[in-house]
Amino acid sequence: MSDAQAGATAETHEPPPLLVERDGFVTILTLNRPDRRNAINRAMRKAIKKELWRADADDEVRVLVVTGAGTSFSAGVDLPEALSGPSPRTEGPTPTQVLRGISKPVIAAVNGPCYTGGYEFAVNCSFVIASDRAEFADTHAQIGLLNGWGGSAMLPRMIGLSAAIQFMLSGEPIDGATAARIGLANEVVEHESLLTRTLEIAHKIAAGHPAATQRMLRLLKEGAGATLSHALSLEAEAAVTFRPDDGDVRARFGHRRGPAS
Repeated sequence: MSDAQAGATAETHEPPPLLVERDGFVTILTLNRPDRRNAINRAMRKAIKKELWRADADDEVRVLVVTGAGTSFSAGVDLPEALSGPSPRTEGPTPTQVLRGISKPVIAAVNGPCYTGGYEFAVNCSFVIASDRAEFADTHAQIGLLNGWGGSAMLPRMIGLSAAIQFMLSGEPIDGATAARIGLANEVVEHESLLTRTLEIAHKIAAGHPAATQRMLRLLKEGAGATLSHALSLEAEAAVTFRPDDGDVRARFGHRRGPAS
């Protein structure tokens, strides 16, 4: 049990809002309010940010997986709490700002309904693996709110402008197969295989050279929003400045690394 889990249990006698598990070099974060369809409340936001920062600073964590407890990934922000208490804007950076800022890949394993703020959280992860029970929807426009966690910026880059307009303005849910077809999810798998398949991918990523993986992730993020010429210049600069010449590289290849190709 992490410090966040222990603290939540000791202080409130309620289940911790976020479960944290380690599987080798992979950390699994489970949104843990199944009775509220994992609605993201203040305590969960705080725990998510704390664990993302903790994982980013831990050299023994190379990949993170985020999923939901019970039958939902997340119904979004806990609106009753948000409307009755202090604005989430008083809490500092949002969970998705932290997600976008950390140096390690984060995979969303979407196991069920993934709505509004929950969908925004998912699309700010590095990529999405969806269960065949997953369902995605953005209801901001239907309830009179605007995206605040990056959904309107991230989604058009994933699925194209016209598909994003339809998805975000209609509020119509789409299933995992549709999400994979339009590019919101990388894969859709049988529900029972979701975590197995996601961890298989996570461990393959974690088996790579950690410094190279983090630098490549940064390069991809920076290049995705740039012109082709600027993206190519970023790659050329990285190729010149990146120096992963350490014992780990030599151990992988069994000899001293020669000139880069």
